[in-house]
Amino acid sequence: MNTTRRSCPICAKPRSETHTPFCSTRCRDRDLAQWFTDGYVVPGRPATPDEIAGEG
Repeated sequence: MNTTRRSCPICAKPRSETHTPFCSTRCRDRDLAQWFTDGYVVPGRPATPDEIAGEG
């Protein structure tokens, strides 16, 4: 079985089993803040106003 150890995606420190896939609460919260502030995006065309309103 392959047991490759991965690091925290935010700071590259070893992961904590308690906070997987992060190393700490701080890195987990930093990642969540990225989602809340549109720091992460999914590629694609912009939505039209009709799609946003639920008509499309």
